[in-house]
Amino acid sequence: MTIQTRKLGTTGPQVSALALGCMGMSALYGDADRAESIATVHAALDQGVTLLDTGDFYAMGHNEMLIGEALRTAPAQLREHALTSVKFGALRDPDGGWSGYDGRPAAVRNFAAYSLQRLGVDHIDVYRIARVDPDVPIEETVGAIAELVEKGHVRHIGLSEASAPNIRRAAATAPISDLQIEYAIITRDIEREILPTVRELGIGITAYGVLSRGLISGHFSRDRQLAATDFRAAAPRFQGENLQRNLDLVEALRKIAEQKGVTVAQIAIAWVLAQGPRHDTAIVPLVGARTRERLSESLGALDVTLDEADLAAIEEAVPAGAAAGDRYPSAQMAHLGTEH
Repeated sequence: MTIQTRKLGTTGPQVSALALGCMGMSALYGDADRAESIATVHAALDQGVTLLDTGDFYAMGHNEMLIGEALRTAPAQLREHALTSVKFGALRDPDGGWSGYDGRPAAVRNFAAYSLQRLGVDHIDVYRIARVDPDVPIEETVGAIAELVEKGHVRHIGLSEASAPNIRRAAATAPISDLQIEYAIITRDIEREILPTVRELGIGITAYGVLSRGLISGHFSRDRQLAATDFRAAAPRFQGENLQRNLDLVEALRKIAEQKGVTVAQIAIAWVLAQGPRHDTAIVPLVGARTRERLSESLGALDVTLDEADLAAIEEAVPAGAAAGDRYPSAQMAHLGTEH
């Protein structure tokens, strides 16, 4: 199957209009089925999805090894079209804790060497630091990735959760293909400053959290019990009254979805897809499907057409700023470029 494609910025690769975020196949959302995860990657490639997104710190390398296995066992005609997007820099400890970020040039080279080995590839298509290291000028981090590009180990340089000033500094150092950042009908902070900046600089967006970690998928309920290993158990939007208020927004969205004959997840993803033309920017949603069933539902969003009346109804049902609670616990919020 061939699906629509988007070019990530003026210098980035041509990728499928939807990309597959693979984090949940290894970490942070509780237990996952390895065989089903690999089958989902294969199904995504078979359906025309070309961009697979991971991070070297997702279960301390497990996710990269999982993707490496999926690529190794995929039919050659599918494997040759697969592109890898890798985040690096987050520091972990043996207990699964987080210890900050490392954007030093030596660390960049070290992280890349390990990722290439775990993925089983000779280059990474888009490489980016997960959060800007506050102790290292962004020019040094991006400059180190640019050296990897020159040597053929990386094809394109990306950013993740960077502020507008840091985006400008990075783009003045080397060509930037895209910014990976959270964007959803329930999370619209980037519209104030980030989207105008990337549009001006010719940088694309790979949008994660388009279903707000399942919160606006239409499948999350108030009485759902989250595993101790599921980080949503500590996420403010999934707590107490915040959760109920957010699920009320989902029900308002469900009414519109039913009128269109689609699911809540499909209309939420379709809304993000529609923002690219509205903001004159290539925006590629990353869908975090962990099963073939959820993948199929997400891909159905590509067939949903939203006119201006539909978009207005969606934005009336879920107004900007309507979400209750922050998207991360306070310690992690401090590292986000859209919040300060």
